[in-house]
Amino acid sequence: MVMELSVLDLALAALLILALAGLSLRLGLGIEQRLVVAAARTTIQLLLIGLVLKLLFDNAHFLWVAAMAAVMITAAGREVMARQKRRFVGWWGFGLGTLSMFVSSFTVSVLALLVVIGNTPWYAPQYAIPLLGMVLGNTMNGIALGLDRLTQEASARRTVLETRLALGQNWNETIADTRREAIRVGMIPIINAMAAAGIVSLPGMMTGQILAGTAPVEAVKYQILVMFLIAGGTGFGTVVAVSLGARRLFDERQRLRLDRLRTGAV
Repeated sequence: MVMELSVLDLALAALLILALAGLSLRLGLGIEQRLVVAAARTTIQLLLIGLVLKLLFDNAHFLWVAAMAAVMITAAGREVMARQKRRFVGWWGFGLGTLSMFVSSFTVSVLALLVVIGNTPWYAPQYAIPLLGMVLGNTMNGIALGLDRLTQEASARRTVLETRLALGQNWNETIADTRREAIRVGMIPIINAMAAAGIVSLPGMMTGQILAGTAPVEAVKYQILVMFLIAGGTGFGTVVAVSLGARRLFDERQRLRLDRLRTGAV
C-alpha cells in the first residue's frame, strides 16, 4: 500500500527548489528564474496529466488511448526539434523526429503490449500510456542528440564533404562517417543507463513498483523488459532519423544543401 502524500509533503520538497534558486542567486549563476519556472511547469503539467489519466482510466476506449498517444508523440516531436541548434527548415524539422518516434517507439510499445504483456484489452491505458511514455521519453533524447550531432558535424565539415563530392564520392559515401558518429552519440545515453542500472541507479519503474508493494524480483523483470524496449526504440528511431536527415542534406544532383538548415529558436 502506497502512502499518500499531502500538499504539505510536496511543499516541503519544494523548499529544495527554492533553496537551490537562492543559492543560484547568491553565486550569480543566473538560473534561478529558469529553475523556478521549470518546477512550476513540472507541477502544473503533472497535475493536469494526472487528471487526464484518471479520466482515461475510467473510460478505457481505443480511440481515447490512440488520441493520447498521438498527443504524446506530437509533443515529443516538437521537443526533438527544439533541442537542435541547427534544424531542417519546413516540415522536415518537425517531421523527422516525429516520424522516427512513431516508427520506433509506437511500434515497440505495441509489440510489447500484444506479444509480451498480453493484457486484455491490449490497449488498456494503465499499461499502454506509461509504457509508451517511458519508451518515448528516452527515444526522444536519442533522436535529438543524433540529429543535432548530424547537422552540427555537417556544417562544421562542409569543406571536407564538398571535397569528397568533387572527388567523385556519392552522397552516401560522403556522409557515412558523420552519420555513423551521429547514431553512436544518440545511443550513448541508453547504453550508459543499461550499464549502470542496478549498480549505480535503481530505474524509476522498478523503484515505483517496489514502493507500491510489488515483489522486488517481479519489479526487476518488468524493468529489464522496459530497458530492452527503450534500447530498441532508441536505436531504431535514431537510425531512421539520422539516415533520413543525412539524405535530406543532399539533393538529387549530389550537392550538399546546408541551406536546408536554419539556426534559432522554435
